[in-house]
Amino acid sequence: MKRYQVIYADPPWRYDYPISNSRRVENHYPTMDLDSIKALTIPSADDAVLFLWTTAPLMPSALDVMVTWGFTYHTCAVWDKEHIGMGFWFRNQHEILLVGVCGKFSPPPVELRMSSVFRAPPTEHSVKPNGIRQRIAEWYPNATKLEMFARTAEDGWDTWGNEAPPDKQCTIVYKGATP
Repeated sequence: MKRYQVIYADPPWRYDYPISNSRRVENHYPTMDLDSIKALTIPSADDAVLFLWTTAPLMPSALDVMVTWGFTYHTCAVWDKEHIGMGFWFRNQHEILLVGVCGKFSPPPVELRMSSVFRAPPTEHSVKPNGIRQRIAEWYPNATKLEMFARTAEDGWDTWGNEAPPDKQCTIVYKGATP
């Protein structure tokens, strides 16, 4: 099985408290429960970096996933969506990109580092700004790269997910039964 030095993941998180049936995430795509996400065997190299998308209410779950997948949290960035969305305590305007490392993996070169806050309006439901994936590819042009839960195929990236193009898919297995 191919192993990857850079992993970019946007899991289909399940929320246990939808505001209403019309606003359920499942109206847009199938979700996975936390145990199913944690049960994925991540094909990471011994020295690798994980870029993991989450939202504020699911931050503890995302950190749990990161540890279960074998990564240690290092930092995060915030995507300012430029408009107010839904929320319980606060009406959220952002998503969070966690960064974790396993083994020894260097940060991007100093001259290529960006602000921890980036602004871009959202497009389709849950689609992340393409510039982030592009920036990661610029930071690590020679690394093996995997996008998990991908919707499209990008040059230089292998993909995995139920919406990823079949000709660019890698294999990921579940620890235990397939959900």
